[in-house]
Amino acid sequence: MRFTLASRAVIAGVAAALVLSACGGSDKSTDTAAAANAGGLEKTQIKIGALPIPDSAALYIANKRGFFKAEGLTVTIEPVPGGAQAQQSLIGGSLDATQTNYVSAFLAVAAGNKMKIISDLYQAAPNSFNLMVPKDSSIKTPADLKGKKIAVNSLKNIGTLAVTSVLKTHGLTENDVQFMEFPFPEMGAQLASKVVDAAWMTEPALTAVQKNLGAQKLADTMVDSTADFPIAGVIVMENFATENPKTVAAFQRAIARAQQISATDRKAVEEILPTYTKIDAATAAVITLGSFPTSLDETRLQRVADLMVEQGYLKSAIQAKTLLPGNLG
Repeated sequence: MRFTLASRAVIAGVAAALVLSACGGSDKSTDTAAAANAGGLEKTQIKIGALPIPDSAALYIANKRGFFKAEGLTVTIEPVPGGAQAQQSLIGGSLDATQTNYVSAFLAVAAGNKMKIISDLYQAAPNSFNLMVPKDSSIKTPADLKGKKIAVNSLKNIGTLAVTSVLKTHGLTENDVQFMEFPFPEMGAQLASKVVDAAWMTEPALTAVQKNLGAQKLADTMVDSTADFPIAGVIVMENFATENPKTVAAFQRAIARAQQISATDRKAVEEILPTYTKIDAATAAVITLGSFPTSLDETRLQRVADLMVEQGYLKSAIQAKTLLPGNLG
């Protein structure tokens, strides 16, 4: 079942936003009309956390092109170092919304936090999340990782989930390796100094270690059970969504326009990346990007929760639809 947005009003808003985005950038008459209709927003200023990585491109495109402004919103994007810190800021109330990976979202809900996913942002594509090894490594297949050390950006999260899925297809379990936590920018140095034997990496770190260290791809971790895997979206606390439905709908319309651009115009993504990440223009032109979904899909998101149950990250099943606007519980 495809779930675009919660209520009929929201669905209509997103449909309109996608039509507008297909026509190109901001239109003055459209923007003026949207701004005129924004008087009923419960909250006009939003602070959202975002990591300086490609996943959040649509947030910056929406801000730069005035899509939020057209909806009567002033959106402040707050750079955050990691999803865990961002979630704590969201729970604590210093952020109204934040970008997060879906594994973190389901873990937070399992811990008793009531949250809602209000927009999809990023989905894995081939070779967008790879296991890398040094150029002179004796490790030739994932089966050779038994007893080895693997760098991931966070323990018991999307990286370990993806790597464990690959290990399983090669006869190994998570207990056959040692996961070690390092930020993506530090992984190249850990590989070079042989602190770890392999590293789970995404862009721009992937391109950097290949270019600077001659690191080699051992395996694409987004295959089989994790092929086209949902990676990241925007979450809010449930009470925020309940108390500010018009504000949430306005945000969704704006981000839908930007997400459509991200999905269909790689140049637009390449142009925005250097403005909020450490990715320069030359690197932005060659890195491997994931994809940018243009709707929230309940069935796709359920894949994340189901794999987490299978691998023991969740003690019991969570229905993805309960994290979508309009569904309580």
